[in-house]
Amino acid sequence: MKTNQILVRYGELSTKGKNRSSFIGRLRDNVRQTFSDLPGVRVKAERDRMFIYSDSEAEIAQVQSRLQKVFGIQSFSPVTECELDLESMKRAAMTVMEKTDHAGKSFKVSVKRPYKAFPHEKPEIVQTIGSQVLRNFPDLTVQMKNPDIELKIEVREEGAFMMAETFAGAGGLPVGASGKALLLLSGGIDSPVAGYYMLKRGVRLELIHFFSPPFTNERAKQKVFDLAEKLSQFGSSVRLHVIPFTALQQEVHKQVPDNITMTSTRRMMMRIADLVREDTGCQAIVTGESLGQVASQTLESLAAINAVTHTPVLRPLIAADKLDIIETAQKIDTYEISIRPFEDCCTIFTPANPKTKPKLEKVEYYEKFVSFDGLIQEAVENREIIKFPRPKKAVYDDLL
Repeated sequence: MKTNQILVRYGELSTKGKNRSSFIGRLRDNVRQTFSDLPGVRVKAERDRMFIYSDSEAEIAQVQSRLQKVFGIQSFSPVTECELDLESMKRAAMTVMEKTDHAGKSFKVSVKRPYKAFPHEKPEIVQTIGSQVLRNFPDLTVQMKNPDIELKIEVREEGAFMMAETFAGAGGLPVGASGKALLLLSGGIDSPVAGYYMLKRGVRLELIHFFSPPFTNERAKQKVFDLAEKLSQFGSSVRLHVIPFTALQQEVHKQVPDNITMTSTRRMMMRIADLVREDTGCQAIVTGESLGQVASQTLESLAAINAVTHTPVLRPLIAADKLDIIETAQKIDTYEISIRPFEDCCTIFTPANPKTKPKLEKVEYYEKFVSFDGLIQEAVENREIIKFPRPKKAVYDDLL
């Protein structure tokens, strides 16, 4: 008797009609990647459900823990296998029920019997197992409609399989099912949350960060690395493009009036992001901007920033309340990283009185006095690219 498999139920992808098989294939690949460090894990995807197997209960426990972050899954259940006789089934039922939160709950036993050669009919199995459970868990009550706990038993030729726990999955679509986009990752609270929502809609991410040493230090860079590591835990690896931004940022502050440097700086970021997007095959740019949150996130500012690109700019947090964003950041475990007190390039040169309604023609007028093209191309060519999740050794090396 052992818990050696997990049954996975598909989420929204179950409605995808003719494209269903490609969505299931994408989810299967993401699951395999998530558990690539567990050598005993095997994945079998069927049309209506997926099974994850391992003969190691320690690996099954790891699978159960990580599976909650893989998008495209509605729910999953650990499955216990036992020999095909009533005494073994009774012992297995006890093991399964002991793992549930059963105090004061209602339950029922349901049986599927595809292996018709098994000498006991479904009513006998239900009565035998149900009686065993009630004798040992007297706080339980029987309820045939909508019970709190349903002990499901499936009798197959290779054995009996039982489950009683159902855990919620992450929902959404498998990462990669909706194309690829480039996320501007600042190191603050908002951009990792924006990335999370795009991953949940099935978008594979490339990440880009603008680094301005010596004004921003290695600890600020490490913060972004840690956020990228978190975003790589949702069923897909990510690549982070670190852009050397010091020279370009200093040139903007030399050439452009102080009150519109914030707008101009973000226009330069968008131009660089567009080149990296094209180089990486991304179809859109994603930002963590929320309307009206800061001076650069008014409609006028966003229009001026968008003017440098024809690429779709997706802003999943545009109408989100800051407290809701913080709540999501805490949920996905990025909040404590984001609030580390290390400034990024967006905050170190913030003017005292930035324009909240910059006029595009004025921004373009001041930018035309110098050619930024060479600095932009140089920044793109000299970028550093790091893949996440990183091997554990590499993570520890950063601490030495």
